[in-house]
Amino acid sequence: MEQHISYLLAHFGYFGIIMALIGGIVGLPVPDELFLTFIGYHIFKGEMAYIPALLSAWAGSAAGISISYLLGVKLGLPFLKKFGPKLHLTEDKIDTAKKLYDKYGPFLLFIGYFIPGVRHMTAYLAGINGYSFRKFSFFAFTGALIWTITFLTFGYLLGNQWKSIEMYMSKFSVILVMLMAFSLLFL
Repeated sequence: MEQHISYLLAHFGYFGIIMALIGGIVGLPVPDELFLTFIGYHIFKGEMAYIPALLSAWAGSAAGISISYLLGVKLGLPFLKKFGPKLHLTEDKIDTAKKLYDKYGPFLLFIGYFIPGVRHMTAYLAGINGYSFRKFSFFAFTGALIWTITFLTFGYLLGNQWKSIEMYMSKFSVILVMLMAFSLLFL
């Protein structure tokens, strides 16, 4: 993965950050946290500047989550009901998710970036639930900014130790996601 990210950054620079995060937030299989941490490592090495990298990462995250929101507005609940069963999303599960979102929506938009899998659905659900773009963008864009600052800074502060984090993130990410999902059930 390291060589793919290095190639992306070498050939597309800050624009590559934007495009990768748009794809990752919309739902492509991009390990976003690892990607941001690695960019932080490039900042540590002096190959990128912090502020342009941060602005690019934030722009890509904000654009990606906005696309997901617009998909929720345009495709809506009928799309989920039609194609959900193919993804093991029963109508009961969709209704439960909608009720949870009614109760915790702004919080999920804000904190959802830190939970892989959740960040992909929060904006879609905001669109389905009829959130105004103003309300959606306030929580989602603020969460995106904090998320990008966290992982870029993490990669920068780790410096040459970032490879050990890559190993731990890939090794324990499934366990971490399961723990977070389990804890959300009891909110």
